[in-house]
Amino acid sequence: MASQEPTLMQKGPLTLGDHLPDFHKKAVISSGQKMGITEIKHTYAGEQGKWLVLFWWPKDFTFVCPTEIIEFGKHTTAFSQRNALIIGASTDSEYVHLAWRKNHPGLADLSFPMLADTSKSLAEEMGILDHEEKVANRATFIIDPKGCIQWLSLYPMNIGRNVQEVLRVLDALQTEELTACGWTTGERTLTAKLKEENLG
Repeated sequence: MASQEPTLMQKGPLTLGDHLPDFHKKAVISSGQKMGITEIKHTYAGEQGKWLVLFWWPKDFTFVCPTEIIEFGKHTTAFSQRNALIIGASTDSEYVHLAWRKNHPGLADLSFPMLADTSKSLAEEMGILDHEEKVANRATFIIDPKGCIQWLSLYPMNIGRNVQEVLRVLDALQTEELTACGWTTGERTLTAKLKEENLG
């Protein structure tokens, strides 16, 4: 009798070098002064040759989450200048997203989509679904235009992220060079310094 292969389950988050899973999800997005529901696929950024910052929060209508979402919204232009798009996501439905945005003044003018992973399938596949509460962990992924994960971070549910750090890492990744501890945008990279020393 042939032995059956064991089913492999995602044990932890997708990591560096993994690809963004295929998905086709509903999302809330603004168009001018109107908010509506659209559909977004995993190729949303890549088909435009852009980087993607995909950040997850646990639940709509909470306290920490809107502070992060609003902060990402304030930096939409900064991400755009870096050839990057933003998608925010949670396991709430598109109708909950829509209601939250209509009821929270700070969320009304967001220019990036709020993805609805109602089935929790994408959060599960990305390895960031909290198995006790069945909601997404506070996770952030930077994904290159080819769909490859280049950076990720996970925060406890009670601690908000630092959007400036996400921008700093994106800048560092886009140099494609060595960057020292504490490197900030505009500073010379270690690669540049090493080249100067070798030429000196």
